[in-house]
Amino acid sequence: MVMDRQQQPSKAAAFDIAEAGFGDRPDLDDDGRERRTGTLVTASAHIITAVIGSGVLSLAWAIAQLGWVIGPVVLVAFSVITWFCSSLLADCYRAPDPVHGKRNYTYGQAVRAYLGVNQYRMCALAQYANLVGVTIGYAITTVISMGAVSKSNCFHRNGHNAQCEVSDKVNFIIFASIQILLSQIPNFHKIWWLSIVAAVMSFAYSSIGLGLSIGTIAGGVHVKTSLTGATVGVDVSASEKIWKTFQAIGDIAFAYTYSNVLIEIQDTLRSSPPENVVMKKASFIGVSTTTMFYMLCGVLGYAAFGNKAPGNFLTGFGFYEPFWLIDIGNVCIAVHLVGAYQVFCQPFFAFVETWARDRWPDNGFLNAEAVLRLPLAGDVPVSPLRLTWRTAYVVATTAVAYGIPFFNDFLGLIGAVSFWPLTIYFPVQMYMAQAKTRRYSPTWTWMNILLGACLVISLLAVAGAVQGLATDLHKNTD
Repeated sequence: MVMDRQQQPSKAAAFDIAEAGFGDRPDLDDDGRERRTGTLVTASAHIITAVIGSGVLSLAWAIAQLGWVIGPVVLVAFSVITWFCSSLLADCYRAPDPVHGKRNYTYGQAVRAYLGVNQYRMCALAQYANLVGVTIGYAITTVISMGAVSKSNCFHRNGHNAQCEVSDKVNFIIFASIQILLSQIPNFHKIWWLSIVAAVMSFAYSSIGLGLSIGTIAGGVHVKTSLTGATVGVDVSASEKIWKTFQAIGDIAFAYTYSNVLIEIQDTLRSSPPENVVMKKASFIGVSTTTMFYMLCGVLGYAAFGNKAPGNFLTGFGFYEPFWLIDIGNVCIAVHLVGAYQVFCQPFFAFVETWARDRWPDNGFLNAEAVLRLPLAGDVPVSPLRLTWRTAYVVATTAVAYGIPFFNDFLGLIGAVSFWPLTIYFPVQMYMAQAKTRRYSPTWTWMNILLGACLVISLLAVAGAVQGLATDLHKNTD
């Protein structure tokens, strides 16, 4: 990840540090960068923050499209595939050896080390397009939750028949203002506390949703469910069933998005014990924990709402009583996604700033760095580049989110487009390059079967998401 210019020596400088015998300095790693302090706990928190995002809110809807049998099977299958490929990717943090090789600070650097420049360019395009898309999706979801709080309080004060309209524009401005401040945090290493807070929030709102689902089921509300989900001719037409099935697969794929920041998370870990060992444990903890919550939220949400499950299962409980509990749940979503936005945008910030500084190394605006001492906040690093570029990014992504307020289909498109290249293709290809896997060997064969099967699934999900977005846009313009 990008460090402050004063803390990020060039390759030559790092070599000089090692040659000069400063590799044992307590504040520096052996490559001259700031010493990493990440642990299993912080890595697990980063993963949970990245994985349990807005995707969890659409899982009841996804299960409703797929049914009692296929829905849980698809959910478990995606979790196993994600965990398996994440383990492969963790071994690619160092090259050519997973324990003693040279560190790769970003996902793209790992791809370049194992697969070459052309594959690196493809990876960079997929990764950073996905990161931008995820931050836009999180902006949409955060504002939806903020609006749900305002609407719930309005109904509570003025009665259930009141005309309670919420200004999304104001909420987008509030969201952008908060993100502009948080975006000035210099790098990924400095947001560990934000990830821990966000992880706690994700558990909180998931638990509230589960509690409300159980309460709805216990209340004796009878809803229609089936082994195959939404019924053709009753709930949906035959064509809608097909498209929504594909959309549901995309939503589940999005719910497991975090491979695109895995290397960046791994780069925060201490060098001992080996980073790949700790990262594999963190991935197992993160994926297994989130799968448990996903299964509960998806299954119980479907049981509570049936084939008419809403796109956001927390807002599906209405805006009435217990209004305070629903408010707490939506506040937790907003806080969590404020943190998750930073987890996903920090790698993109680092990429652009590193490229700009390498391109114009003598530019004073790009390389200037100052430290402000503020009451209570202590020393705050300030950079003109960070201030202008990151502010512009937040404003731009928020503006796009304001113009595309379609929750489910947008999440499905992001998940479908990014799942195959970032979660499957590059980790598998890097693993086979590292292991020098022989063509047509059993390992090569099974790995390519995995690649082919996941590619087909991703293409179907992309088609479903595009059709859903087109339908939403058509309805919105009518």
